[in-house]
Amino acid sequence: MTLLNQVKFLVKKELLLEWRSKYALNGVLLYVVSTIFVCFLSRVSANPVTWNALFWIIMLFASINAVSKSFLQESKGRQLYIYTIASPHALIISKTIYNILLMMLLTVIALGFYIMVFGIVPADLGLYLVATILGSLSFSSIFTMISAISSKAGNGGMLMAILSFPVIIPVLIVLIKLTKNAIDGLDRSVSLDEIGMLLVINVLVFAVSLLLFPYLWRD
Repeated sequence: MTLLNQVKFLVKKELLLEWRSKYALNGVLLYVVSTIFVCFLSRVSANPVTWNALFWIIMLFASINAVSKSFLQESKGRQLYIYTIASPHALIISKTIYNILLMMLLTVIALGFYIMVFGIVPADLGLYLVATILGSLSFSSIFTMISAISSKAGNGGMLMAILSFPVIIPVLIVLIKLTKNAIDGLDRSVSLDEIGMLLVINVLVFAVSLLLFPYLWRD
């Protein structure tokens, strides 16, 4: 099969497995909804700065729960089977695409519920949605690669936390700044630097994944 056909097959496999079990989707949705509701019941300050920071903290941990299992939950037998039918490039691309789709769905649902519960709507909702999509891309690409690295280690969960911290913090800083601009309703030209930086980070992480993953998969 060509690379494109392999990617289509693997993405379809991921979607089919998720549709049958709905483990990741239901589990993360429960976490997001319950966390937002607990924050509301705790009467957390609903000023826009706190509202924005709290949203990204919730989405950060939701993405860890959703994306980190990409490789950590794969059994040895399934890994061997995939190794025989697909190239490593097709596997990492398909995992990234699936995690991007999953995170985009979760982020949009979480943002809608978040706005409904707290009653705060960003002044520039369109820019805020763009920021959440870029955040989903960043979280998915970063955590997919780190999950692949961690799966080859004995203590995958601990290694993933250590490796992801220095990479995800700069992304969070840029995302919070970008979404703060959207909340304040600033001109969109002010946010072009942050959007460009997030796009560059996503391209770099994806390129590194394509370069390094074949060596990881070979082991």
